Amino acid sequence: MTENGTHHEVPDDLAGRHAYDAAHFTALVDSARAEDWKRPSPVAEWTALDVVKHLIEWSRGFLKGAGIDLEPLDIEVDPEAAWKRHVADIQEILDDPAGRVLSNPHIGDKPVDEAIDQFYTGDIWLHSWDLAKALGREPELGQERCRAALEGMKSMEHLLRDSGQFGPAVPVDEDASPQDKLAAFIGRDPAWKPES
Repeated sequence: MTENGTHHEVPDDLAGRHAYDAAHFTALVDSARAEDWKRPSPVAEWTALDVVKHLIEWSRGFLKGAGIDLEPLDIEVDPEAAWKRHVADIQEILDDPAGRVLSNPHIGDKPVDEAIDQFYTGDIWLHSWDLAKALGREPELGQERCRAALEGMKSMEHLLRDSGQFGPAVPVDEDASPQDKLAAFIGRDPAWKPES
């Protein structure tokens, strides 16, 4: 448990970590009503649906580098079913990576489960902040985990900013929580709320 008592220890195996983060994101997806998918998200120009689409589409494209061709999903028609199918597909690969290697021009060759863990699992975790905010809920990423992630990212700040993945950092108070500091670091305004 972390100090706020809601998050359990994050598993330290690759398959377990994905299952944990995906379950947290799935709970948010399950809580959305049909009309919620059009709500704005903290990511400029993205709706709640776009957050889910982003996670599904880029990771399925990424896996082609390991010769894994997952069928396209109709996210617009049923975001919840598409997300659950996607989670099951990714979990299956992590549960049995079968020695597959992912080749990518940006990262070289990596065992497929390590590549998923390094580039995708953390993306689910961070984007759960966006989806929670879009749905009008308070995100809960775990303060200790946010603190550790922020330390790791600060050491690669130039690389991350140059990649275009994160917007400019948003200023926050020195005494802001680790979660707010992390959100601000990746270009989100911790105080963002959807227009009512």
